[in-house]
Amino acid sequence: MTNSQLPTASPAPVAYLDRDEGRIAYEVWGGDTGPLVVMAPGMGDLRSSYRFLAPALAAAGYRVAAMDLRGHGDSDATFTRYDDVATAGDMLALVAHLAGPDGSAVLVGSSMSAGSAVWAAAERPSAVSGLVLTGPFVRNGDVSALKAMLFHALISGPWASVAWRSYLPTLYPGRKPEDFDAQRAALRQSLSRPGHRKAFVLTTRTSHEPVEARLHQVHSPTLVVMGSADPDWPDPAEEAAFVAERLAGDVLMVPGAGHYPHAEYPEVVSPRVLEFLAGVAPVSRPHA
Repeated sequence: MTNSQLPTASPAPVAYLDRDEGRIAYEVWGGDTGPLVVMAPGMGDLRSSYRFLAPALAAAGYRVAAMDLRGHGDSDATFTRYDDVATAGDMLALVAHLAGPDGSAVLVGSSMSAGSAVWAAAERPSAVSGLVLTGPFVRNGDVSALKAMLFHALISGPWASVAWRSYLPTLYPGRKPEDFDAQRAALRQSLSRPGHRKAFVLTTRTSHEPVEARLHQVHSPTLVVMGSADPDWPDPAEEAAFVAERLAGDVLMVPGAGHYPHAEYPEVVSPRVLEFLAGVAPVSRPHA
């Protein structure tokens, strides 16, 4: 099955969540009812990363809100912080905004924002009914100081947009989405907005040590989704097992997928996410 054969739908027009230093952009798939699912993309990515997963969940009866990170997409680049903890606060604020101060949601986080989802679950357990973590960074990677220095040099200058878009294909070693070129063009447009390149660079300097320190405080049901060829980890299966063990969660390894398995192989990931959701936040069906 190709991406074009998956369920399709359109979200509501982009909306904005006011925060102390700016606005966070988000869009909602599905109606005003149904269990809430809040999604955040990874560093350097956009809410459209979930363009395959979100409509599949909405079609199953979920209310899905996909947000842009600070300084990414339609969100403002007026913030002073762009780290895991700041994004966790934005996710929790969006849950409260859409579900009420006593409401809850399943949080879906990719890459860096997976760490943010974990922090949110530790910070406010009652607001997080479950976690779906794709290509998760919940601790700093095992990267040499030289390699880290070279990476930051590559994406810290005025050439950051070109460098990131050139690097992005390496994170999709499996089957690239059919609209991959359009997605890269959207990333270029995002990075060309005033302040967004600087915000992106600041985001790349995030440390995941604060998240790792709180793993033991998380008790939300968890599904870890990892591509078997994720280039961000020397051994993706080992990292997935580490995250699942620390969070008492389950693992879905996606053969051949890279860092964004939900976009590379949504026909594999979406059904498993729906199965997980049915166990932690089932959709209420009207009685016949």
